[in-house]
Amino acid sequence: MSKPIRIGIAGLGRAGWGMHCRELDGRTERFQIVAACDLIAERRERMKERYGCRVYETVDELAHDASVELVDIATRSNDHLNHARIALAAGKDVFLEKPICVSYAETKELIAAAEAASGTLYVRHNRRFDPDFLHVREIIASGVLGDVFEIRLARHGYQRRDDWQTLREFGGGQLLNWGPHIIDHALRFLDAPVRRMYSNLKRVAAVGDAEDHVKIVLEGENGRLVDLEISGGVALGEPQYRVFGTRGSLELSGAEITMKYLNPEAKLAEKSANAGTPGAAFGTKEELDWIEQTIAVHAGSNTVIWDKLYEAIRRGEPFPVRLEEAAKVMEVVSDAKEGTEF
Repeated sequence: MSKPIRIGIAGLGRAGWGMHCRELDGRTERFQIVAACDLIAERRERMKERYGCRVYETVDELAHDASVELVDIATRSNDHLNHARIALAAGKDVFLEKPICVSYAETKELIAAAEAASGTLYVRHNRRFDPDFLHVREIIASGVLGDVFEIRLARHGYQRRDDWQTLREFGGGQLLNWGPHIIDHALRFLDAPVRRMYSNLKRVAAVGDAEDHVKIVLEGENGRLVDLEISGGVALGEPQYRVFGTRGSLELSGAEITMKYLNPEAKLAEKSANAGTPGAAFGTKEELDWIEQTIAVHAGSNTVIWDKLYEAIRRGEPFPVRLEEAAKVMEVVSDAKEGTEF
C-alpha cells in the first residue's frame, strides 16, 4: 500500500467540516488529515480535538506547513482564486471545491498559475459521479431511446434563503452553487461543442442580491438540446432528469427511473408521407410495441472522487475532471451573467 496522502483542510464550515471531513473518515488508509485552518477559533478547536491535527488561522500558514502534501480548499467561493494561488505558490497540490473561481476570467488566471506551479490543481466536481447522472448516461449510451435530441435537467425547491450564498459579494447565487454541478452535467450530456446558448436569471425567493432562479438552454453542434433549470423559487418541482429520444423517453425522480421505449426487437413497418386528402383520422393508425418499465437508480456515491484523486496523485492515473472542463463550466456561468444585474 502507498502512504496516505497528508492533507490540510482550508475552511471548516459546511463543506470542509460537514462534507469533506465526513467523507475522509472512511478513507483513512488513503488520506491522513494532518492540518487545518479556519478564521473561527471554535472551529479550529473542534478540528484539533477530533483529529489531533495542527490548526492555523490562515491559509498561508497551512500552505507552509511542511507536513502538508495536499491543500483541500473549502473556503467561500470568492476566496478560491487567492487561496488556491497561495497553496500552489507553496508547492502544494490543491483540491479545490467548486466553483473553481467566481468567473471565467478568474478561472483562466488560476489555471495559468497552476500550469506554472510545481503542484497540481484538481477541481472537486464530485457530482460528475452521482449515481443517477451515471445511470442516465448509461441508458443513453445503450441506444434504447434511439437518437437523443433533448435532455431536461431540473433542481427545484423553494426557500427564502438568507446566508452568504445569496450575496454576490461572496460569489453567491445558484449559478455558483448548484450551477457548476448541473452545467457540468449538461456539457457532458450535450456531447458536442456549444453552438448556441440562451439564459435567463431571476431573483424570486432568496433575500440577498444574487440570482436564485436560473434557466439555461444549450444547443450543441450535433443539434442536441440540453435545457437546465436551477431554482430556489419553484414550489412544485419537476423530475431531475427528462430525456427524449427518437425511440423513447425517460424521466428520473428521486431514485427511480421510468422509461417508455419501442421494443428494440420489433421491426417498424415501412411508412411514407401521403400528400392526399386525409380521412377523419390524423395519419394511419399504427400499433406500436412499447416497453414500459420503472427501475431503481444504480447504487453508488459521488464520494468516489476522493479515490480518483488518490489514484491520480499516488499512481499517476488521469484525474477524470480536466481543468479545461471546469473552465468551460465557468465560461457558461460568465456568459449567462453577462449583461444582467447579476
